[in-house]
Amino acid sequence: MTTPLQVLEGMGGKDQMADYIGQTWHKYNMERNPIVANWKELRNYIFATDTTTTSNRTLPWKNSTTIPKLCQIRDNLHSNYISALFPNDEWMRWEAYTASDNAETKRKAIEAYMSNKARTGHFRTEMSKLLLDYIDYGNCFGTVHYEHSFVEDTRGKQTTSYMGPRIMRISPLDIVFNTLAASFKDSFKIVRSLKTVGELASLAQTNPSMVALARALQNREIIKNAGRQFGWEDLNKAEGMMMDGFGNYETYLQSEYVEVLTFYGDIYVNGELRTGREVMVIDRMWVVEDKAFPSWLGQAPIFHCGWRIRPDNLWAMGPLENLVGMQYRLDHLENAKADAMDLAIMPPLVIQGEVEQFTWGPNAEIHIDENGAVTELARNVQWVIQADNSIDRLEMRMEQYAGAPREAMGIRTAGEKTKFEVQELQNAAGRIFQEKITHFEVELLEPVLNAMLEVAKRNMDVEDVARVMDDDIGATTFMEITKDDITASGKLRPIGARHFAAKSQLVQNITGLANTQLWQQISPHVNTKNLTKMVEDMLNLTRFDLFAPNSAIFEGAEQQRIATMAQDDNQLMLEQEMPQ
Repeated sequence: MTTPLQVLEGMGGKDQMADYIGQTWHKYNMERNPIVANWKELRNYIFATDTTTTSNRTLPWKNSTTIPKLCQIRDNLHSNYISALFPNDEWMRWEAYTASDNAETKRKAIEAYMSNKARTGHFRTEMSKLLLDYIDYGNCFGTVHYEHSFVEDTRGKQTTSYMGPRIMRISPLDIVFNTLAASFKDSFKIVRSLKTVGELASLAQTNPSMVALARALQNREIIKNAGRQFGWEDLNKAEGMMMDGFGNYETYLQSEYVEVLTFYGDIYVNGELRTGREVMVIDRMWVVEDKAFPSWLGQAPIFHCGWRIRPDNLWAMGPLENLVGMQYRLDHLENAKADAMDLAIMPPLVIQGEVEQFTWGPNAEIHIDENGAVTELARNVQWVIQADNSIDRLEMRMEQYAGAPREAMGIRTAGEKTKFEVQELQNAAGRIFQEKITHFEVELLEPVLNAMLEVAKRNMDVEDVARVMDDDIGATTFMEITKDDITASGKLRPIGARHFAAKSQLVQNITGLANTQLWQQISPHVNTKNLTKMVEDMLNLTRFDLFAPNSAIFEGAEQQRIATMAQDDNQLMLEQEMPQ
């Protein structure tokens, strides 16, 4: 009689490379359990509706209110981060490395194509998810791929729904790497994903080169059927592993999901070093794809950004992680205060002697014997006011520690200030915020954009159409773009966050200068036409065509001419209506 172990051995056993990748995932995933536990605690506080789901549930309070301060800071940071990254439609520009690649037609084609794909490929939505990872976990991971999807109607006709590069978020819980590497780029990466059997079967059918995937799915069915005839304990011993999130191997095989581990980097197996490989493994048993990095950038198309960098550790710290203790303190004070108020309103009663049963409330009648008594245990609630003050101070400090000044919410700090002083304080208080969003822009957004352009140049085989705004006529036009149009030497740079702060500072300085005596002295030498161009650029008003040289003078003359004509017409009408 054949056993499941013999079935597995008859199919060649587990691939050694697959076994190595599975063990590596398990090792590094287990090592980060403490930080994952911290993430879970933080997540519980962010989405808590009361303290029963948080670590505050152990406190002996009757009230279980939670103050959603961490959630509010999270939403505040996210809204300000996303607004700084994408302040307007012109948040990205092309910087060429050669004169020929800096031609206006080349620049417009690249910027129009990428803007179009960012708009139609839900780029901003995916970036919003990455920003939430940046805040919640302190680490965010993104990758890019080329997608050519179709929609088929009832007559079988296929229409392209989307064609182009697309960014994808990778959950920090689904990736491991060497935390001691010099940089994320230098480390291997293993990404875990769950796919249905149907998805993998469809992938094998549409990709004739993935013969190994179809064979692995067949082998999977053989093991699954063999397990129905023999004890699952034998198969569990043969495998000697536990699938993450599925309990034992029996439960895993019976589910519709298949675990996929994708390895990126250099791998050394069987005495052979293989560099720059992308290896796909299913069930931690079979290698279904093994190829070199397809990217022309010479690295795995996975990018990482951390909020607070740790020395000698690639796992960064988030802005909310070390505020959990303060959130615990907030809830502690709030519920202690609420319980104290309850005791003050409805204090415990001391009943002495024989007292008839009564209901405690207004106008209640209490019948007692000669030596009986009912006495309230009075409580001093003076410290409740101090608890309110402590809560206010804690909330303010939490905002500051997270790099989100209260002015970002429109709350002004105490003290009389001029408008210029308020702006100066806001700029100074927002330096942590500005540094963190600029770091995200440089470390993640910029390489992701250039990876999207690279994957588009590598895979684009037909003409595409992009919607552009013609600056000369102020109308929307459509540009046909080919692979040659977007092939150039240079790079895309997101400029939203960096120009957001620079423009704000420049407008503030010019406004402050205009309100001083110095401006009156230098105003005769100011070129007002160039000043108008600066204001138009700083406030992003170009597309409205608001400014033209001396346009107010010409409009004034036109208004005067129309007013004179109207007066002449009225006078003529009056003369005609007068009796002869």
